[in-house]
Amino acid sequence: MSDFLQVLVLGLLLGGVYALMASGLTLLFGVMRIVNLAHAAFIIGAAYIAFFAFDKAGIDPLLSIAITMPVMFAIGVGVYLALFPRIEGSPRFGEMTVLMTFGLALIIEGLLTFFFTGIFRSTRPGYATQSVFIGDLFIPKGQLLALVVSVVLLLVLWAYLTFSRIGTAVRATMQNRSAAQIVGVNVRRISALSFGLGMALAGASGSMLSYLFPFFPSRHWQWVALLLSLIVLGGLGSLKGAVIGAVILSVAAAFVTDQFGPTWSPITFYLALFLIIMVRPQGLFGKAVRI
Repeated sequence: MSDFLQVLVLGLLLGGVYALMASGLTLLFGVMRIVNLAHAAFIIGAAYIAFFAFDKAGIDPLLSIAITMPVMFAIGVGVYLALFPRIEGSPRFGEMTVLMTFGLALIIEGLLTFFFTGIFRSTRPGYATQSVFIGDLFIPKGQLLALVVSVVLLLVLWAYLTFSRIGTAVRATMQNRSAAQIVGVNVRRISALSFGLGMALAGASGSMLSYLFPFFPSRHWQWVALLLSLIVLGGLGSLKGAVIGAVILSVAAAFVTDQFGPTWSPITFYLALFLIIMVRPQGLFGKAVRI
């Protein structure tokens, strides 16, 4: 029983971090129908910012969130305004965003490799190797702090989308972009803000990833596949689905790791992606498309 609880706790701890990573990606799809294959590359970029802030200035990775979030927000707004408005009216907007963000991911990877090489990096704050013991259970302190920060940021995101005027406009755009525009919502402005917000969440995720996992420029391909499985399981465009999907798959992957070894853990996410597409393409909380 204690082994079961231990694995469950470890899965839940990482599930909160995965949920934060996936929330920005599903927000972009919900508002603009952009499948952002460069999302994980931006997370890796933010991890480099956190790494050098820690290495050069001694700034704690969790405190570096105050740097990575505004920096990535500004980058996100700039990227959106530079690339996406000119293709908004295209009948193949969805396909074009996939190709565009795929190319953007390659560019980011190339730039990171050119400037920082392809070696593994990782920040090492003191709590990264410490644990809290509750009876026979041990809780990695670094993962616990990351979970707390992730939950706080997700609650702030929920409150912002629920109670603020801009948040209402974002939710209206997610529900029906054309109807929102008819009632006076500036959908281009909302899209730019949403893209920036999604990148800000990627910035926070990158700060935590910098000490939770070793990273290097091309590592983003592994992460984007994992994140896509989370948001497809929960339902594309559903923030609630992204959170629940992240927790479910993180716990499942923890048990697979415990029973079969860490090599088999990624298969959990890819198998879930395959099965959900075959059985329920709209995901757990997505809406079925009617032809």
